Amino acid sequence: MKNYSEIKHAISFGIPVFISYIPVAVTFGLTAKNSGFSLFETFAFSFFVITGSGQFMAVNLWNINTNILGIWFTVFLMNLRLFLMSSALNDKLSKRAKKYLFLIAPLVTDESFALSTLQEKKIEPEFIIPLQCIGHFFWWFFTIIGYIMGGFLPKNISDSMGIAIYALFISMLVPQMKKSLSITFIILLSGFINWSIKYLKIFPSGWNIILAIIISSFVGSFILKEEVKSDE
Repeated sequence: MKNYSEIKHAISFGIPVFISYIPVAVTFGLTAKNSGFSLFETFAFSFFVITGSGQFMAVNLWNINTNILGIWFTVFLMNLRLFLMSSALNDKLSKRAKKYLFLIAPLVTDESFALSTLQEKKIEPEFIIPLQCIGHFFWWFFTIIGYIMGGFLPKNISDSMGIAIYALFISMLVPQMKKSLSITFIILLSGFINWSIKYLKIFPSGWNIILAIIISSFVGSFILKEEVKSDE
């Protein structure tokens, strides 16, 4: 009975949150189709890359003819936070759940991590595994729906969905910028570095984004460290 109640809790807890995946997943499906990917390639993108932001970024880099190594490295940098989330989540898992860590860790997303950390007791496998699977199912299913829709929508409408990647990143950045001047500075710095490298044309296409991430993250680590010390 306990196992059933944990599964029921995961469903009731996760579905309201994962419904928010629908418009973004549909948009990704449309974007991938407009970028020339097949249905199988689009699904594989969603299945293996895991994070939506990483998928949008990879497709965008592909569209500007970035080489495979550059795409891989950029997505890797964007997904580094998942290693930290998996490590932090390990402390919340019950002994039984830790036996399934090989399955739980690769399926961690921002949303499933946030929902899991809200639990006041140790997390059982019957809760976290269904929770993660529900989120991924929503994303995979509606990515396919978006891809199929791309074959029926007028071309001018489907092409306009390419702006979704910018809307996605803006929606993530603005709340953080409102919280901290330091974060605002880091974001503006990364934008300036990205623009400068692209304008100077010293590196191949796509590397301006990679270098902007690395340099701004390095500078930001010192700035945020000092901010934490001053708050303490």
